[in-house]
Amino acid sequence: MIMKNLITFTILVLLFSANLVSAQQANLSNSTTPIPLGEPPVDGFLIKTDLQDRKVMEYARVRPEDVAYVHRIWQEFDLRDEANSIYASPRSNLMQIIMDAVMAGELTAYDPTPTADDPTGDSFKTVLLSDQVLGRFGGDSTLVEQYDEDGNVISSHFEPASFNPEDIVRFRIKEDWIFDKNRSVFEVRIVGIAPLVTPKTDQFASSGFSDEFGTLPEAINQSAPIMDIDAYPAFWIYFPEARHLLVTKDAPSRLNDASGLSYDDVFTRRLFTSYVVKEERADGLRIKDYIADGMGRLYESERIKKALVEFEQKRWSY
Repeated sequence: MIMKNLITFTILVLLFSANLVSAQQANLSNSTTPIPLGEPPVDGFLIKTDLQDRKVMEYARVRPEDVAYVHRIWQEFDLRDEANSIYASPRSNLMQIIMDAVMAGELTAYDPTPTADDPTGDSFKTVLLSDQVLGRFGGDSTLVEQYDEDGNVISSHFEPASFNPEDIVRFRIKEDWIFDKNRSVFEVRIVGIAPLVTPKTDQFASSGFSDEFGTLPEAINQSAPIMDIDAYPAFWIYFPEARHLLVTKDAPSRLNDASGLSYDDVFTRRLFTSYVVKEERADGLRIKDYIADGMGRLYESERIKKALVEFEQKRWSY
């Protein structure tokens, strides 16, 4: 009996030691022997290996009969604001992640064009094909010609301009603020995300376009260039669908590379700085439609945010 217990203990020790060594090899650059040919060394102290295995954390269930209040707003966030710079990181660029997924068929892109049935253009009604998605970013097509052995043109076709994720500096978010009376919780649920395309200045200089807030980039970040033309959504992404992709994508941190946050985390935790461009109204107007100057629009954005905060506080006043 003693011998059997001793053998069992020895096996457990060996298994623990093997797991410890394996974990060290996966995380530590502590080689004492030459690296075998064809086997790259560990790049850094900690290597994240659980990204592809991450699962979406489900929201708390909200029954329709328990929704005592709901208010929809549209916000935008600018990647040139330092607080949002992680979304434009070369290590893990949000726009590149979205485009790769759309082109690979892992995400559905929806047409943002307003129609009679969809006056806001963000109801996820019409699916865009991959070539239509590329066309939404504008840019001139390139004529590609094919030649025979004598140098004569035998065929030609147009190829769309190449996509550059760095051209996307703003995103629009559609979200619902909900009060669940069953749980006594006031929370926000993101419904959709749209990358915003800024037309070239030389093409639209005489068109009278203006930014949602005019001088807002200057107000939120003195180093950001002032926008003088309007931006339009390239397409809409349904956020509940995108979560299953974003949860597997590492979100860079400016201060801590071991934060372990995914892009799903930063959105659900609202780790971004944004401004309101529209709230649900009976007349359907955007802020820019009823306030002329940029600073006034900024104040209106803050007023809408404050009203949401005050609504929650009033639920707990006695």
